[in-house]
Amino acid sequence: MIDRALFVRIEAKEGKEDEVEDFLRRARDDVMEEEGTVDWFAVKFGARDFAIFDTFGSEKDRLAHLAGKVGRALIAHTPTLLSGLPKIEHAHVLASKEAVAEAL
Repeated sequence: MIDRALFVRIEAKEGKEDEVEDFLRRARDDVMEEEGTVDWFAVKFGARDFAIFDTFGSEKDRLAHLAGKVGRALIAHTPTLLSGLPKIEHAHVLASKEAVAEAL
């Protein structure tokens, strides 16, 4: 059961918007290797405003994700790409709708 989530707000430094977008696009490959990360989305709200939303089936999986490749890389790139620390919010999933894969 998916009952845990993270919502991470990210603000790019002025002039670093494209680099943050590229970082988030490349991060998908690392997240694909994480068994415990059920859903992962990188989104853009405006020129400098980004976020990551992901879901997990356990607290152990959520903590493993935070300590994983993307989490470590995000913190490492904070001084050069971001205008401040990422705002990481722990959330509980109250309801969800799962996508159904189309038949090939």
